[in-house]
Formats: sequence, C-alpha cells, structure tokens
Amino acid sequence: MKRILWFRRDLRVKDNPLLTYEGEVLPIFIFDKEILDLLQSDDRRVNFIYKSVVKLKSDLRSIGLDLKVFYANVEDVFSYLSTFEFDEVVASGDYDEYAKKRDLRVSHKLHFRYIQDTYIFKHNEILKDDGTTYFVFTPFYKKAKIALGSKNIDEIQRVKQTLFSSSYEGLTIVEEDQEISTKELRLENIGFEAKDLEIVSPYEKLEDLVEKLPKYKEDRDFLNLAASSGLSVDLRFGTIGIREILRRVLELENAESFIRQLIFRDYYAYLLFHLPYIEHKNYKYAFNGIEDEEKFRAFCEAKTGVPIVDAGVRELLKSGNMHNRVRMVVASFFTKDLLLPWQWGESFFAKYLLDFDKASNVLSWQWSAGTGVDPQPYFRVFNPYLQSKKFDRDGIYIKKHISELRDLDSKYLHNEEYLLNNKIKDYPKPILKHKEAAKVAIEIFKA
Repeated sequence: MKRILWFRRDLRVKDNPLLTYEGEVLPIFIFDKEILDLLQSDDRRVNFIYKSVVKLKSDLRSIGLDLKVFYANVEDVFSYLSTFEFDEVVASGDYDEYAKKRDLRVSHKLHFRYIQDTYIFKHNEILKDDGTTYFVFTPFYKKAKIALGSKNIDEIQRVKQTLFSSSYEGLTIVEEDQEISTKELRLENIGFEAKDLEIVSPYEKLEDLVEKLPKYKEDRDFLNLAASSGLSVDLRFGTIGIREILRRVLELENAESFIRQLIFRDYYAYLLFHLPYIEHKNYKYAFNGIEDEEKFRAFCEAKTGVPIVDAGVRELLKSGNMHNRVRMVVASFFTKDLLLPWQWGESFFAKYLLDFDKASNVLSWQWSAGTGVDPQPYFRVFNPYLQSKKFDRDGIYIKKHISELRDLDSKYLHNEEYLLNNKIKDYPKPILKHKEAAKVAIEIFKA
C-alpha cells in the first residue's frame, strides 16, 4: 500500500506506531496556516515545534526515510496529495473541536486511519459496566489502573518502509489553487521569529524524574523545589511517547502519584471527546462570570497586587510555563475573586502556555470555576495568601518573578492587610479583598 504518514502530536521516531505500516510511505508535517495565522510572531510553541520538526527530519533520514514539511492550509495540502493516488493517510487521533472537524474534512479526500498514540487509552476503553461514560475521576482512575495492568506497552518495532519519491528539501508551500513553491525551512519563512529556546531532552527529564519519585508526592506542589517532571510539553507534542514513560516508571516504588497524573491527563481528554461542548460551555451552573475589561487587563498585565497571582502570570509571559500549583491558585483567583468568565482565562493560558493542551486547559479551568465535570465545589475558593504562605513561605518563587518585591520581608508577601495598607514602590495594592470577593462569589453560585 501507499500511505501518507502524518506526524502531528508524535514528533519522534522511537516507539512511534506510524512507523509500523509497511509499504511505500510519504512522511509529512504541516505548519497549518489556519492555526498559525492566529498566533503572535514570537510564539514559543512554534519555535519548539520547529526545532522538534527539524530533529524529526534528521532522525527519519538516519533510518532511510525523510520528512516533507508543508506550510499551507491542511485541506489544500491533501487536495494536492490526493492527485498522487495514495491509499490512505495515517495519523494519531486528536480530540478537540478544530482537530475533529479538520480530520473529517481530510477523510473526504483520502481514507483516514486513526491510530492510538497520544494517550494511554482510547476514548472508549474505560467505561462503566453499563457502557456509559465516567463523570467522576476516582472510579475512572480505579478502572484505568486495572486496565493498565494488562495493557501492552511494549516498545513498538519499526518495519521496512520504502520512501515515496518526492522532493524533501526545504518548505513546500501549497496555495489554494494548488500552486506549489519551495522556500528554505526557516521559521522566518512561516512568519515567526526565531527565539533562543533551550530544549532539554525528554529522556534526560525522565531520568531526572526517576530520581525525584521518592519525594514526588510530597514535593511537587512546593514552588522552589523543581519537583515536577517537566514532561508536559514533550507529551503535548510527542517528543517522547506515553508508553515510553510508563515503561520506565511503572515498576518503580513511589510512582503511584505520578501515574495518577498521567491518568488524569487521559481523563480530561476522554471527557472532551465525550462532551465536546464543554470546550466552550459550562457543564453545570448557569453563572458564567461577569465581563470586566479593567479587571481582565490588570490580570493579564500582572498588576492585581496579589503577589502569587502576579508572579504566576509573569512566569507565563516570560517563559511560557507556570507551575501547576500556581495555575490552580491563579485560575481560582480569576474565576472566584475577579469573577471573570473562565473562557477568558482559558484563552489567555492557551495563548501563552508552551505545553498548551486543549483538553487539560479547558477541564482545568472548568474545575477551578466550579462549572465542570467532577469540579472543585463552588463553595471552595483558594485563598491566594494562604496558598503562597504554604507553598512559597520564603517568597523564593514570588521574588524570582517580581523584582519590585525582592527587598520586602517575605512574611508580608502573604499578608493581605499589609499589602492593602502599605505603599510598595512600583507595585500596586491588591485590587480587592479576598474574603469579601470570595463571599460574593459563593452567594452568586448559591443563587
């Protein structure tokens, strides 16, 4: 058979099911103009993807294959490729609204074969005994743990593949009228600025995680301990496979807490597949926030006057990262204290997060807002000052990201009354009182 191997969220050669289909193959990657046109020219994710694609191309060449890189709208690429009489296109499944619609349109041009790679389980693999969907994580997790015990996660072995005869040099540009041109494979040629982005091998991160596992559960929420795996961006773009990670950690002691996080990632993707409307709408409660551009601007500019929140936003804007504990604190403050629509916060994170994953982002924001499946109850509101006192007692994280607070005694970083009643040079006072804001939020949800 003659197949197109469409690399998307699986930018690697090792343990990749795309390389298990015998016959003549055309490996491709598409810089999708429909997506890229919405992004800023300095987007870090595009830089990460670009570097990963260049490495993938080199790795494929080392095994006798190559990668044809396109810059175009996806439909235009497949309209062009459909003239070469391929039997099918093979790609790993993706569950967000845009991806499903895009893949459906492609399937009208060529037979589309979905393969399972991005997550541990298929969307219909973990169901209740009556065949219905789980909407609470704990029973899903228990059943998933049982299923994981018998799941085949052995390394996938490559087969002999013959490379389709084509030009693999540079960047292939396809216009709507199927006019083809070629440019050098450079970020500037897809409209983006090259950034000095340090990329650490996911395999180095994995070995580092193994060393952290004995204290992972206790340390992962503390902001100055660097106890998290750092693998979220690699899982997002498939520079390492989920099976590879599982093979390394499943037999280790003290891995339970980390494995739980991997299954939680699956659960959110599972929910988005079964309830696609929650990408935009509440699962429960009619209240959808109060639109307030002034508050939103203060949040986006890291000028709320609440140190842990502003530090998190500054970390995100500067690096594309935000510690997971801080994400929860920030999202709670955004939806419960500021009472802003969770969709605004989700879009803000989507714009800047290097590891942005639609399912995880949407479901996490709905959890914090109290509007989602199996959410944080509406009457639970994170106190940002207690959170920073517990997880950043010495203010190391806050002071790292907010230079204006570096000379302030750390105990005052967690003291709302001090921050409200004292002027700090170049740093604003809190824009609200947490206790009062939380009371209003609870009353609104109760109503």
